[in-house]
Amino acid sequence: MAHCRKISVPGKLPMKFPKKKEKCEKKHYCPSGCKCNFKKPELKPAKLNSDCFVENALVGTKQVQKVAEATLPLSVFAAAGVTIGSLVSIEVVPNLENITMNARIIRNKVVNIGLIPATVTVTFLPDGGTLTTGVVNTSIPFQAHTDFPGACPEDNLTETPLEIEGIFTQEGVPVVGAAGLTLVEGIIVKIILKTTITVTRPVIRDAHGNVCDLNPDRCKQDTDAPSFTFPAPDDGGLL
Repeated sequence: MAHCRKISVPGKLPMKFPKKKEKCEKKHYCPSGCKCNFKKPELKPAKLNSDCFVENALVGTKQVQKVAEATLPLSVFAAAGVTIGSLVSIEVVPNLENITMNARIIRNKVVNIGLIPATVTVTFLPDGGTLTTGVVNTSIPFQAHTDFPGACPEDNLTETPLEIEGIFTQEGVPVVGAAGLTLVEGIIVKIILKTTITVTRPVIRDAHGNVCDLNPDRCKQDTDAPSFTFPAPDDGGLL
């Protein structure tokens, strides 16, 4: 193969050949001036080795109520001069964003235990004084057990975010003192919540529409009653 060499002609300028334009490859970075066209990868059908599918069957769904309740002695507000007779108002502000809730399914029941952080503010008018407020950040426990016929321990449980239906307070309630020997004045705080519980069960469906349980023994119950210990909430459930 002959070697190419540059040819110069006297009195003539050297011949210049146009430079090739830089091609822009399909990458995330393109040099300035390039027009890049990105294409989404084509979806390829999955290769299955079975004509059966696992899907969720609905066991049931229902709207239920939960009740959070606590009795607070007036001494927790650390405000001098607060008594039942001096109370003007009680305000309860729940913090739904930081609710701690645990739930389990036992045979034919759904059980919930939880804590709602809340700020409780009392406004009172002491004798010969001016309007004063006392504030306490606390956690109000709640629990509920809902009859759910057909539910089994290994089913899937879904609950919608808790919503508040009502907040109730009552003053003048006797509370056992710290020493456990005397009764002190206190208030009851009660919050009514609602949610929708849905229980589903994974099943296998074949190509002919026949359905069988993924775990045929899911509803078998031992002779002993089930026992659970839920983890403690972060920071004691407080705000």
